[in-house]
Amino acid sequence: MKFHGTAHKYGRDVDTDVIIPARYLNTSVPEELAKHCMEDLDAGFVDKIEFGDILVAEENFGCGSSREHAPIAIKAAGISVIIAKSFARIFYRNAINTGLPIVEAPEAVDGISDGDEVEVDADAGVIVNVTKGTTFRAQPFPPFIKDIIDKGGLIESVRDKVTHD
Repeated sequence: MKFHGTAHKYGRDVDTDVIIPARYLNTSVPEELAKHCMEDLDAGFVDKIEFGDILVAEENFGCGSSREHAPIAIKAAGISVIIAKSFARIFYRNAINTGLPIVEAPEAVDGISDGDEVEVDADAGVIVNVTKGTTFRAQPFPPFIKDIIDKGGLIESVRDKVTHD
């Protein structure tokens, strides 16, 4: 899996309440959730995102409540992958379950600025800051997680296994 886009960088402890505010949880339609993604933290977020862009964050990204709506909103907004120093455990699993690639890479986060052009090769575990000409290592996805993400999420992955076994 390879990703390429502009980095949108945020700080530490970005919680699910600012990723998708509770007032919008009356729907689970990805396109509706995307319209309000990050609006309490960055009101212009959805207007500056281009499909395939990359979200970069400090420690503990996705802390707070366990709502699956948060990774769904991020993915539907057009973010292709999230690079963070660390993720809240429940967000990490919800992201994988919804097919949103996430990468823990503290050195890369330190080496990426808002607006940098970034490439991620999740299979090789390589992150390149094209703007600065720097390269960072990350843990590649294990095959079972890669399969879930490739299929678009856990439900789709299981559905594929059931229909092909």
